[in-house]
Amino acid sequence: MSNTLLKTALAAWLMLGAALVSVAQNMPKIAVTDLSYEEKVKEYFQYFEAREKHDNSYSANDRYRDSNLSSSGASSARASSRGESSVVAASGSITMISRGELRKFTADIKGELLKSGSYRLVQGKPWTQQNTEKLYDIIDRIKKGFYPGADYVLFGSINNIDFRQEANPQQGTNTMAYSLALELVGEFSLINTRTYEIKAAFSAMGEGADVRLVNAAGTTISLNKSKVMQEVSRSLGDAVASEMEAQFNPAGRCRNSRMNEQRVEPQAESKTVIFK
Repeated sequence: MSNTLLKTALAAWLMLGAALVSVAQNMPKIAVTDLSYEEKVKEYFQYFEAREKHDNSYSANDRYRDSNLSSSGASSARASSRGESSVVAASGSITMISRGELRKFTADIKGELLKSGSYRLVQGKPWTQQNTEKLYDIIDRIKKGFYPGADYVLFGSINNIDFRQEANPQQGTNTMAYSLALELVGEFSLINTRTYEIKAAFSAMGEGADVRLVNAAGTTISLNKSKVMQEVSRSLGDAVASEMEAQFNPAGRCRNSRMNEQRVEPQAESKTVIFK
């Protein structure tokens, strides 16, 4: 009897393992890009150049003859001077656009997607090209094989980064509140690598802060920037995973479909009527 139960339990575990492998193989594979950014930098310039050109020339000729009968002489001289000068001056500002990918804040996005149990993740190739104008051409990057094996690409770009460092006195006390805060807003699109169809699109925000209360005047404090960055990364990952769950969750739909298929309609209650 015990051998029979053991064999039954082993068979059940094998079936469960096979089912889990099948579910995992059917989960979509997603590549998460580093966050793209575009920054406008305005620089002031001042230019000054002075030029001067001067040409001097001089010539002289002397002749003299002396004899017992007569004497004669001749002399000549010529001089010239020419000058030219110019000054070039200019000033103003130049606006330059810097584009690239930020190698931060994506680890927690990947981690939250893995925690959901609905996706598999594959590693894509980073953007290293010098032609930054094509940074946002995600279709071109898919065609060039930047994301091998991926069914979808989650492309993210930064809309705004707001760093704030403040010192605020607390009313009615001698306490100062020193704070360091960061807010990051990004836009995300989930793109099918075969059809280029957008399956999800949303914005997500990550935020973090470090606040210290200080009583003594003139006290030197050091706010924890690493803590702030970690909080921003974790909250951004959580926000992205929540939006993905709401807009694109094939595993969730499959579970619902299976539940509907397995649901058995209740049988109508039968009644027996006895005539007396």
